Amino acid sequence: MTIRLPFTKASGAGNDFVLLNAMKGPLPVDYAVLARAVCDRHFGVGGDGLLVLEPAPRADFLMRYYNADGSYGGMCGNGGRCAARYAFLERIAGSHMRFEALDYVYEADVAASGIVRLSMKDPSGFRPGISLFTGKGGAEEGTFIDTGAPHVVIFSGNIDALDVETLGRAIRSDSAFAPAGTNVNFATPPDGSRVRIRTYERGVEAETLACGTGSVASALVSAARFGLRSPVSVRVRSGEELLVHFTGNASAWHDITLEGSAHILFQGTLLYDPASSTLRESP
Repeated sequence: MTIRLPFTKASGAGNDFVLLNAMKGPLPVDYAVLARAVCDRHFGVGGDGLLVLEPAPRADFLMRYYNADGSYGGMCGNGGRCAARYAFLERIAGSHMRFEALDYVYEADVAASGIVRLSMKDPSGFRPGISLFTGKGGAEEGTFIDTGAPHVVIFSGNIDALDVETLGRAIRSDSAFAPAGTNVNFATPPDGSRVRIRTYERGVEAETLACGTGSVASALVSAARFGLRSPVSVRVRSGEELLVHFTGNASAWHDITLEGSAHILFQGTLLYDPASSTLRESP
């Protein structure tokens, strides 16, 4: 039997998501299974992940994030900004709001222009100088940092020439990040206070047009390595720029915010068949 589920498609700097509103109660689906169906770019809506908004006792809402492969994701910075924009437009919250994700309460500010500024949790696990296997005997040096999701940052003079899919897939599963794996960011050395990045996302298992937590990771690692001061502008694959503010240094970063565009693209209704885990009309 087909279930009809209203949905919203949103994009944060090119990171795109399917969003479900469960503020009035749980939806009768397995979100992990549904994520694989709706995020499929040929047989579904298409997206890097699934966002589900639910009530939260200590915040305006709770955000659940599922990767395109159905795995439960870490914090998603661009997903959080999209959820905040949606919550403001749907009057779930005001222009300044608090939402919960992975047992942490985040704060966000939504401007009339569509720019959303999201406060991030302090990073952890900073590890520079990691030797990474890239396949066929190759190796790269990277820096690990957890910005709400695990990331490694590798600097390259010409990221446009890199085979991000192949390199990212190899490094994502490097034994240094076992068993969970990591997201992989390839960054240029800074031009002033700007860096450019390309990101291979764990759970999407492909390069994405943007990554919020990856942008934060790349900004902080760039600050540590090249002495950049806040704010750092990060140009992502989509061509948009995300602004990362912070205080402190590699021994202790604080007051981190991620700022950039978040847009509602369209809304519709999913025709979902739980029995076959597919999007289709059935009797």
